[in-house]
Amino acid sequence: MTKRPLTVLDITKWYGERSGGVRTYLDEKQRYVVGRSDLRHVLVIPGDRDEVSEQGNTRRYRIRGPRIPTQRQYRFLLAPRTLRRIIARERPDVIEVGSPIFVPWISRFAIRGSHIPLVGFYHTDIGASLAPILGPFSKGTTELYVRLLDRLFATTFVASDSGEADLRRAGATRITRVPLGVDLETFHPSRRVRRTHTRALFGLPLDAPVVTYLGRIAPEKGIDVALAAWQQIEARTHATLVVMGEGPLMPELRARSARMRVRWLPFETNRERVASLLAASDLYLSPGSCETFGLSAVEAMACGTPLVAADRGSVAEHVTKSDGGVVFEAGCAQSLAERLRSAIEAPLLGCGAKARAYVERNHAWSGAFDRIFAAYQSVAVQ
Repeated sequence: MTKRPLTVLDITKWYGERSGGVRTYLDEKQRYVVGRSDLRHVLVIPGDRDEVSEQGNTRRYRIRGPRIPTQRQYRFLLAPRTLRRIIARERPDVIEVGSPIFVPWISRFAIRGSHIPLVGFYHTDIGASLAPILGPFSKGTTELYVRLLDRLFATTFVASDSGEADLRRAGATRITRVPLGVDLETFHPSRRVRRTHTRALFGLPLDAPVVTYLGRIAPEKGIDVALAAWQQIEARTHATLVVMGEGPLMPELRARSARMRVRWLPFETNRERVASLLAASDLYLSPGSCETFGLSAVEAMACGTPLVAADRGSVAEHVTKSDGGVVFEAGCAQSLAERLRSAIEAPLLGCGAKARAYVERNHAWSGAFDRIFAAYQSVAVQ
């Protein structure tokens, strides 16, 4: 008798045509599963219409949902009865919930009466997600909410030591640490030889330093701190700051930087172009302290680009463990200005090679998913 493949269903609202790390994680998971007779993957995400697509042993459901007003690249996922029907059809062994606010409770409704385990993934800082809603009440309420999720999930995946520490401080106990991965072939130092061509392609200076940030333009990302520091950095170094992405703070921050040497680039869906930009940069800047893994920063490391990062959060871990860059005091524009100016004026020799070696040792996607699917197996209904 042929053994039934392990079936994993992922559900999240953090998956759009112009979204970043969570989408990359789920796309890479589908690539890992393709051709594996012992595994099946089902993905449930919001979209502009109901739709089902299939490729080999993966199936993708889009459920029609309205856009989130403050984050237009994402949509609400608010269809518990539709999800219940999908679960009844697919009969997953485990369901992974990839967004923390509404989706866990919709998923709980959809599996009522069954014994399918839910697991969570700490992709986004819950405190940062709840702070705009709760204001001064956010800390205590966030800790209570984390404990509620801890009871709901068989386990919660975290991708960094700092992420695990955040959850444990809030009272969570069912935690599995699973570092994520990087496409080591696409994000590769060999792209650095095409630096001149890449900079010309993006309209960047060929003979001056380039510092790059890639990601959402949102309050928790710390871009306001970078801009507060940038005026004195560019005055001394003539460097250009590249900000690639989109988000709710973009109009305000673009206006603030209008007279600065800052180049704003739109969200880029082509991963080859993203890799080329990271490889053509002198430094990668990670100014926020709420990163739960920091995929873009690790992709920059894979390209051999040194980091300058806030000294709290997962990216600081990568810097410390790899010796692939320097850190500054989180939230302090003066500290950022001093460390970044120093890194530009006295290049971090050898840090790029150390960064690449660290990523090769610790962050291949194949190894990440080997660990993740082993964890599914340990909690799955068989």
